[in-house]
This record gives sequence, structure tokens and C-alpha cells, in this order.
Amino acid sequence: MNRAFSRKKDKTWMHTPEALSKHYIPYNAKFLGSTEVEQPKGTEVVRDAVRKLKFARHIKKSEGQKTPKVELQISIYGVKILDPKTKEVQHNCQLHRISFCADDKTDKRIFTFICKDSESNKHLCYVFDSEKCAEEITLTIGQAFDLAYRKFLESGGKDVETRKQIAGLQKRIQELETENSELKNKVQDLENQLRITQVHTSPAGNVTPKSPSTDIFDMVPFSPISPQSSTPTRNGMQPPPVPSRSAEIKRDLFGAEPFDPFSCGAGDFPPDIQSKLDEMQRQRWLVYRILIMEGFKMGLTLEGTVFCLDPLDSRC
Repeated sequence: MNRAFSRKKDKTWMHTPEALSKHYIPYNAKFLGSTEVEQPKGTEVVRDAVRKLKFARHIKKSEGQKTPKVELQISIYGVKILDPKTKEVQHNCQLHRISFCADDKTDKRIFTFICKDSESNKHLCYVFDSEKCAEEITLTIGQAFDLAYRKFLESGGKDVETRKQIAGLQKRIQELETENSELKNKVQDLENQLRITQVHTSPAGNVTPKSPSTDIFDMVPFSPISPQSSTPTRNGMQPPPVPSRSAEIKRDLFGAEPFDPFSCGAGDFPPDIQSKLDEMQRQRWLVYRILIMEGFKMGLTLEGTVFCLDPLDSRC
């Protein structure tokens, strides 16, 4: 391993001071991950962390997981690790919390740095894989440290404290924005649940008694399913009661039961008896027909269930 902070001061830096102080230098790399280390610096500490993360990455690779790609944005304020597509910040390592940075001379693709976590105060070693820019990234971080230290000396230390406060406020703002977004989603869910509840409860809760519908004669229509209600209609009159059917079978003027073709069906009689019954039934219909025709000729009229004989009007 080779410490980037022990570079010679006469080393020619790769970027202009304005690029790192006013903007940032972007790099693309693969992120092997981060792991906790016991010491904030040391070649052996970094070597063990690299070996541990490489082994974990080989296991994930055998399971079909690819090494994620990230974008590094290096400036005098720190190193940001972002998603290259969405530009979402995954880690924001402030420069004053980075205590060690190195690239591996045995594996020129690997470079690392150790940063103290702001929440847990633990030292984490971040390991990256860059096929062509490992040493260049390490030098860029070293240049950012050199510029930040010069600015610290020029401002008498005030600038660093100001940057710490700004970084703390930015972090708090990001937390509040995340919390605000979660609260908005919860409120939206509650509003949706309230709408669904109102839709399901409004028909039952707002039922008002309605008078039964009536026909054109302002009468309640008869329903064979439910008994007729005794509630008066809108004109204030009680509908006439429905006459109940008597169990007694009515007979005609000859004392015979009237023929009902809907209820009278063929019984379970022998064929000879059934043929006689059919013949009697045909004769009865023939008698009825003769009586009716003769009655019309003589002027018979039907009133209720009684036949009466009225003389024909000779003027007709």
C-alpha cells in the first residue's frame, strides 16, 4: 500500500485549485463496500479490510450479484458516493473526517480511504475498484486535502468550523425532507382510507324512509311476497283489503265443480277409466257450450255468479 498523504510537496497536482474548490472532480468506479476497522490509519488495517471485502464480493459474485457501480465526486469539502444513474447520494464522507487514503501497488485497480462515521463515531474503510484511475483518484483526494489545509491556514480555522456547521445543517435538512415525505405519504394513505370508508358507510348511514311507490291511481301495488302494508296512501285513503280465498270449492248452477284446465290434470287411473273420464269431460264442455249459446239467444246475462233471464228488446 502507498499513503497518498505522504506524497512529496513538489509533486505536480493533476487538477487546478478552482476545479476542486469551486466544483468537483467526478470519477467512475466499482464499490466493493465498507467495513469497520479498529484504527483510523495504517497499511495493515487497510490491507485486512481489502482482503475481507474482496472475499465477501467473491461470494456475492458466485451468487449472481454484480459489483455495483458508483460515481465519486471529489472536492475540498469531501468525497460523495452517488448512484451514477439517479445521482442519489449514498455516502457523503466529509474531508475532515477522512483520516487515511491509499492505493494498492500490488493490485493497481484497488484504492481505499478510512472515514469516521458522523453518527456512530466508528471508523469505516471504503474500498473501490477502478481499472484505470485508482492511483489518479488517490492523488486527487490528496490534492483536495492540500487545498483544504491551505484554506484552513488562511482563514485561521474559521472556515473549517463554518463548513462543519453547514454540513450539519445540510444533513438535518435532508433528514427533515425525508421525514416530511414519509408524513405526506401517511397522510395520503389516511385520506384514501377515509374515502373508502365513507363510500361504504354512506348508503347505510344516510337511508331516509321513503313512502312506497304508487301507480297512476295513487294505489300501492300488490306484492305477493310481503303482506300489504296498512300505511295510508298519499291521498289519505286506505287501500281496500285483498279478499282472501276461501277453502270451499265453488260449484256451478248444476252442482258440478267448475273445470280448471290449469289444476286439473290426468290422475293415476287405469286406461279404461281415464278414457271414460275424458269422454265425460268432453260431454260436459259440449253441454256448457250449448247452454251458453242458447242463453245468448234468449238474452241471458251474467251478474256475479247468478244467471238471470231478461226479455230481449225488440227494438234491437
